[in-house]
Amino acid sequence: MPDTPAREPVDPRLHRQPLSYVRRTARLTPSQQRAWDARRHRYVVEVPHEHEDRELSVLPGWTFDAAAAFGRTAPLVMEIGTGLGECIVHAAATHPERDHVAVEVYTPGVAQTIVRAGHAGTDPADAGGAPGQELTNLRIMQVDAAQLLARALPEGSLDELWVFFPDPWPKQRHHKRRLVTPEFAALAARVLRPGGRWRLATDWAEYAEVMLAVGDAAPGFRNAHGPGGRAPRFEGRVLTSFERKGRDADRAATDLEYVRL
Repeated sequence: MPDTPAREPVDPRLHRQPLSYVRRTARLTPSQQRAWDARRHRYVVEVPHEHEDRELSVLPGWTFDAAAAFGRTAPLVMEIGTGLGECIVHAAATHPERDHVAVEVYTPGVAQTIVRAGHAGTDPADAGGAPGQELTNLRIMQVDAAQLLARALPEGSLDELWVFFPDPWPKQRHHKRRLVTPEFAALAARVLRPGGRWRLATDWAEYAEVMLAVGDAAPGFRNAHGPGGRAPRFEGRVLTSFERKGRDADRAATDLEYVRL
């Protein structure tokens, strides 16, 4: 589907591309539709929008209240670009002592995350959209990540921020659309507490070098494995269907880990 420029660009300090570049919709499968209709209210945080025709925008002045959303105060992990939800659902199921927020713009991805959340501990392939073992420590936001980090999260409110396999936008003319930039690193530094972790992964070698350069140069961070250092595979990053496809194409994943100073 070709990209259609938005009529009004997002503030460039928040993002380098119009919201329409990151918004994608598609028809849901029957199981996804059932999960969406029956259990969306359990998981999806309704974010007020700045503009009615900008479904991913964030109303200035709105703040995500994690304690209210989860009914408790606990370490908070956020994954941006959760895809089909494999990683964040696994994390929420195996770490009940933490709260987890999934940020995803694709409606089918959000719906599939709800499907998985209702079948935590079972084979996701068998999930049919019926209620199962629900996760109380998972919430989902369908929102522009840069605006969320810049406007709606309190400073120092995250314990970990994950960016796994963001779109590499491999063509040179599309590099401006990449998520991991110095501007995004500044937003990550804003929302992470001192000692918090920014974890990244990609299976696109050139983008890995860009991520490394951005992270190593970012004020407020240090590379957990020394300047220029790659991290071992993060044990909390499960092998997803997306990464498996990359492996089949002989693309090796690179993990990076930064500590908020």
